[in-house]
Amino acid sequence: MGVEARAWDREDVAGRLQELVLESVDVGEFLQELAEYSGAFFSAPHIKVRCAFTVLRRKKAATVASSDAQARMLDEVQLEFGEGPCLAAMAEMCIVHVPDVASEPRWPAYMSAVAGRGVGSILAVPLGLEAETRAALNLFSPRPHGFTGEDISGAEEFAAQASKSLRLALRMARLTEARNDLAAAMQSRTSIDIATGIIMAQNRCSQEAALRVLKTASSLRNLKLRDVAASVAASVGGDSALSTYFDE
Repeated sequence: MGVEARAWDREDVAGRLQELVLESVDVGEFLQELAEYSGAFFSAPHIKVRCAFTVLRRKKAATVASSDAQARMLDEVQLEFGEGPCLAAMAEMCIVHVPDVASEPRWPAYMSAVAGRGVGSILAVPLGLEAETRAALNLFSPRPHGFTGEDISGAEEFAAQASKSLRLALRMARLTEARNDLAAAMQSRTSIDIATGIIMAQNRCSQEAALRVLKTASSLRNLKLRDVAASVAASVGGDSALSTYFDE
C-alpha cells in the first residue's frame, strides 16, 4: 500500500500538515483537506484508499470530513448502526484492524451492510485530542488484507502527527473566536458610549440618566441595547457604522 511504497518521512508529513493548518480558513476546511491528503498518502498505484474522519463529542459521533462521497457513506453507515471499527477505536483508544470485511466476525450488521460496496479491509486509528473530544482516522482499502504491518505502524505515526495538527487548528479557531467576541464587545461598548454622550448633550443630563433612557428604549422596543445605541448615533451622524481602535 502507500506507506510501503514510499519511505516514511515524519518531517515531510509534519510540514505538510502544518501547511494545511495555516492555509485553511477554518477547522472544517482543514479536516476536509486532511482527509483528502490522508487518502492520497495511503493510496498506491491502482489502489485507491479512502479516508474519513469521525469525531466523538459529548457522546455523539459524527463524520466531519471524508476524501470522497464513498468514504463518507462507509463511515456514516457505521454510525447509523452504532457499532464498527472506528467507534471501537475511539472507545478503546487503540487501533482496530479489519483484514477482510467478508470474514470479519465483529460488528456483523455493519460488515454485512458494507460488504460489496467497494471495501475489502478497514483500518481505524484513534486521534488523541483534548478533554472529552475524540476522533478517529478511518481508512478503507478496496482489497482484503489491504493493510500490512508496515501500513499499520505508518498509520499510527501519521495519526499522531495529524492529532498535533488538529489540536493546533482547534486552538487557533478558539483564539479567532475569542478575538471576534472581543471585537464585537468593544464595538457594542463604543456604540453605547457614543449614544450616551449624545443623549447627555441633548437632554443636559448625567451619564447615569442617559444610560437609563437607552435601557428604557431597549425594553420598550424589544431591541438589544447596542442596536438602540447604534440607531441613536446614526440619527445624529447619519451612519450606523462605528469604528473602534480594535479594528484592523
